[in-house]
Amino acid sequence: MSTSKYRPLPPIPSGRPRLLNPPAYTLAPMSITYLDGPRFKRAMLAACRHGQRVKGELNRINVFPVPDGDTGTNLALTLRSIAERLSRVGDRRVDRVAAAVAEGAVLGARGNCGMMLSHFLLGFSRDLDGTERVDTERFGGAFWAGAQTLENALDDPVEGTIVTVIRESAQEARDARTGDFAALMRTVRERAAHALARTPDLLPVLREAGVVDAGGKGFVSLLEGIVRLIEGAEEGAVVADGEPEADLDLPSPVALAEFPHREGGRYRYCTEGLVEGPDLPTEDAVRDALRDGAEELIVIRTGQVLKVHLHTDQPEDAFSYLRGLGTLVAHKAEDMHAQHDAVRRSGSSTVRRRVGVITDSASDLPDPVARAHGIGIVPLQLVVGGESLRDRFDVSAEEFHRRMAGAGPLPTTSQPTPGSFVEAYRSAATEAESLVAVVLGSRLSGTYASAEAAARLVPEVGVRIVDSGGASLLTGMLALRAAELAEDGLDADRIAEEVIRIRKRSNILFTVRTLERLIASGRVNRFAGWLGGFLDLKPVLGLEVDGSVKAYGKARGGERVRKLILDMVEKEIGSAPARTRFGLVHVGAPEALEPVEGELRRRFGSDVEILTSPATPVLATHLGIGAWGVAYVVED
Repeated sequence: MSTSKYRPLPPIPSGRPRLLNPPAYTLAPMSITYLDGPRFKRAMLAACRHGQRVKGELNRINVFPVPDGDTGTNLALTLRSIAERLSRVGDRRVDRVAAAVAEGAVLGARGNCGMMLSHFLLGFSRDLDGTERVDTERFGGAFWAGAQTLENALDDPVEGTIVTVIRESAQEARDARTGDFAALMRTVRERAAHALARTPDLLPVLREAGVVDAGGKGFVSLLEGIVRLIEGAEEGAVVADGEPEADLDLPSPVALAEFPHREGGRYRYCTEGLVEGPDLPTEDAVRDALRDGAEELIVIRTGQVLKVHLHTDQPEDAFSYLRGLGTLVAHKAEDMHAQHDAVRRSGSSTVRRRVGVITDSASDLPDPVARAHGIGIVPLQLVVGGESLRDRFDVSAEEFHRRMAGAGPLPTTSQPTPGSFVEAYRSAATEAESLVAVVLGSRLSGTYASAEAAARLVPEVGVRIVDSGGASLLTGMLALRAAELAEDGLDADRIAEEVIRIRKRSNILFTVRTLERLIASGRVNRFAGWLGGFLDLKPVLGLEVDGSVKAYGKARGGERVRKLILDMVEKEIGSAPARTRFGLVHVGAPEALEPVEGELRRRFGSDVEILTSPATPVLATHLGIGAWGVAYVVED
């Protein structure tokens, strides 16, 4: 291998970082002859932790296929999704833990690197199906199956990328002759590192830039995390947020931006979509349908979920096709030209997006949507029996709705602390030059004031705060639009102005089974509540642009209420708006939404975009069981 242009990356320093707590567990430095569910879970969590720590390094060496400085960010978001899914798994069977890993990867996959890793993990998981625990031979076979699944999924596998590193690692795992997992993982890591060092020889653009492949290095970092756990290193502990990365001798992002991606990399938008449905087509059928006018096409299907990644100039054509397959749960189209410009502008050791977006947990934005667009979520607070819980994080909406249906007092609620916003701002600022925060209406909560107070505490972080004048999916869809505008390259001021403009034509209309909870919160007067109960009238409520609650009407019986709300929506936005999103939200009443969704599609078109979400615990506390609503955002 020529060394005149290629400078191998230095190893990660061995010095210990500052830890928040001592290691909670390690795999003992003795012979490890099998992996069961708990052991595999610990290993994967260690891999996820270490992979996220090298995010900045991977962004800095990101040259191929597009030098847009986001490989580390995309991998970190994918790994975060895996770790979140693993946090809810306690099974002793290795196949079930592996299935959870694959599910988290597929649902949270971002970018080329994340999608390829997901394919590998999905193939690995499928090969282990029916297995309670594995020895090294069985593990090696599953490793190889994962590598084969990845290669079979690609139209044009490129050597010198993560594909090469995974294949050679898998060959080592498959062919190794040891019964000890500690020895196996060390040899697999060494083979992976050797394959990574060869990537500049296989891909000329890497050799010219003097770097190795970023995706391949990300995969090596996962193996490194597992080996460090086995050896009792610090990966069993939590590294403090904001921990500075090692001072690595790497090319600057400006230098890397001068390197063109491979010939044929001519498309502008990095496009992704997540579809759910009972009768999804095969991966091959989807590839055939999307292949023309696209490159870097990757398709994953597992169960009733389909994930697609491609580069194209016509993302809306891809989204239209995907809507015809089922429910388009999440989608995004990032302008790679704008990302490349951001890399060139930065001139620093940190590559960042132009604008990042933050919202709060009362936005009811579904997790797959927030993950797809990198939207940060700051939790409101619930106090139950003297214990403070983070809304949506410490208790899910569905679990809380079940609790509400039973006896017992409901919690009190409060806005996020300024400290929560400060933490979110600082975290988001590591990935974006400026921020837009779209938050719960100031007439409904102190969340806006808390967000403003936090911004004053971190003047070095440029934050533009937008009062959504709303709640639930009205706020959520405004935040989503802000993220899409950021992906199109708009600056923070223009994004904020556009969100404010859109809000004037948007609203949320909702009804409640009883006004008891709203009366208790002081948001409607007691006489109106008494009269509604006495006459069996169901109110239709909405929000003024300033966020104040307004009574829009009333009707007797669920069917009449539904018709009244839908008629009001149609009157407000017209029968055929150019671009309108709808959001449906409920409190323990998902059955109420099915006829509403059907009627929306009948009135506004079968392919109209509709997000559905259970109301977050804080909102559910004030609305009560049986409440549901329709939010709409008119974007033209």
